[in-house]
Amino acid sequence: MTEPYVVRYVGGPLDGRVDTLAELPDEPRTTVTHVHLHEGPKIVHHYDLCYAVEYGCEYRVRADEEYAEE
Repeated sequence: MTEPYVVRYVGGPLDGRVDTLAELPDEPRTTVTHVHLHEGPKIVHHYDLCYAVEYGCEYRVRADEEYAEE
Protein backbone atom coordinates (compact mmCIF):
# COMPACT_ATOMS: atom_id res chain seq x y z
CA MET A 1 0.00 0.00 0.00
CA THR A 2 1.37 3.42 -0.92
CA GLU A 3 1.17 6.53 1.20
CA PRO A 4 -1.11 9.28 -0.11
CA TYR A 5 0.53 12.46 -1.39
CA VAL A 6 -0.43 15.45 0.75
CA VAL A 7 -0.59 19.05 -0.51
CA ARG A 8 -0.91 21.83 2.08
CA TYR A 9 -1.76 25.52 1.63
CA VAL A 10 -0.17 28.15 3.85
CA GLY A 11 -1.42 31.73 4.19
CA GLY A 12 -4.24 33.65 2.59
CA PRO A 13 -7.80 32.36 2.34
CA LEU A 14 -6.71 28.74 1.77
CA ASP A 15 -4.57 28.64 4.93
CA GLY A 16 -4.84 25.24 6.56
CA ARG A 17 -6.41 23.51 3.55
CA VAL A 18 -5.05 20.02 2.91
CA ASP A 19 -5.60 18.07 -0.32
CA THR A 20 -4.79 14.36 -0.41
CA LEU A 21 -3.88 12.88 -3.77
CA ALA A 22 -3.65 9.17 -4.56
CA GLU A 23 -0.20 9.62 -6.11
CA LEU A 24 2.52 12.18 -6.76
CA PRO A 25 1.70 14.25 -9.87
CA ASP A 26 4.25 13.91 -12.69
CA GLU A 27 4.62 17.70 -12.82
CA PRO A 28 2.99 19.64 -9.97
CA ARG A 29 1.83 23.14 -10.89
CA THR A 30 4.38 25.75 -9.82
CA THR A 31 1.65 28.30 -9.07
CA VAL A 32 -1.97 27.95 -7.97
CA THR A 33 -4.31 30.91 -8.43
CA HIS A 34 -7.26 31.32 -6.07
CA VAL A 35 -9.98 33.77 -7.10
CA HIS A 36 -12.51 34.78 -4.46
CA LEU A 37 -15.76 36.08 -5.92
CA HIS A 38 -18.34 37.58 -3.61
CA GLU A 39 -20.55 40.68 -3.30
CA GLY A 40 -17.52 42.98 -3.28
CA PRO A 41 -14.43 43.26 -5.50
CA LYS A 42 -12.70 40.20 -6.95
CA ILE A 43 -9.76 39.09 -4.79
CA VAL A 44 -6.94 37.07 -6.38
CA HIS A 45 -4.20 35.23 -4.48
CA HIS A 46 -1.26 33.34 -5.96
CA TYR A 47 0.30 30.38 -4.18
CA ASP A 48 3.81 29.25 -5.11
CA LEU A 49 5.02 25.66 -4.85
CA CYS A 50 7.48 24.76 -2.10
CA TYR A 51 8.57 21.24 -1.25
CA ALA A 52 8.10 19.93 2.26
CA VAL A 53 10.14 16.80 2.93
CA GLU A 54 7.87 15.45 5.64
CA TYR A 55 4.60 15.37 3.67
CA GLY A 56 4.95 16.23 0.00
CA CYS A 57 4.51 19.74 -1.25
CA GLU A 58 3.21 22.99 0.07
CA TYR A 59 1.78 26.04 -1.65
CA ARG A 60 2.61 29.31 0.11
CA VAL A 61 0.77 32.55 -0.58
CA ARG A 62 2.99 35.21 -2.12
CA ALA A 63 3.97 37.61 0.66
CA ASP A 64 3.29 40.73 -1.40
CA GLU A 65 -0.22 39.49 -2.23
CA GLU A 66 -1.33 38.23 1.16
CA TYR A 67 -3.77 41.10 1.58
CA ALA A 68 -3.82 42.51 -1.96
CA GLU A 69 -7.06 43.05 -3.83
CA GLU A 70 -7.33 43.29 -7.59
